[in-house]
Amino acid sequence: MAETDDGFRAQFEAARQRGDERLRGPCAVAARYDAGRGRVVITLSTGVELGLLPRDVEGLAGAAAADLRMVEVDAVGLGIHFPRLDADLYVPALLEGVLGSRSWMAARLGAGGGQARSPAKVAAARENGRRGGRPRKAVAGK
Repeated sequence: MAETDDGFRAQFEAARQRGDERLRGPCAVAARYDAGRGRVVITLSTGVELGLLPRDVEGLAGAAAADLRMVEVDAVGLGIHFPRLDADLYVPALLEGVLGSRSWMAARLGAGGGQARSPAKVAAARENGRRGGRPRKAVAGK
């Protein structure tokens, strides 16, 4: 049993140290929605302001201004909460450029790539059209 307690204590201590490290970094001291600029503005403990377009943040895209105005900073400044949207943002992740879950961000990047227009892509699409369009996918077993 003592071995289990030691393992638990070690895990707890490691988690506590990670939490302490997060608290030493920049944290949010205020958050607001700036309707004039159409951005959520987060003021950090360093004095830096981070402005985010709601359309670029998972959980905020398509939200009404009234819903974005209701914004709260958690007690330690690591989280931003939008009660009317039931959406939460994690400040350390925002500072790393993470604006949503991995799958949400991948979908956004893929959609952007599909909409890209370059001269090479336009030429390839025209050539594909002349040849009858995109080749059909092979059906398994045939």
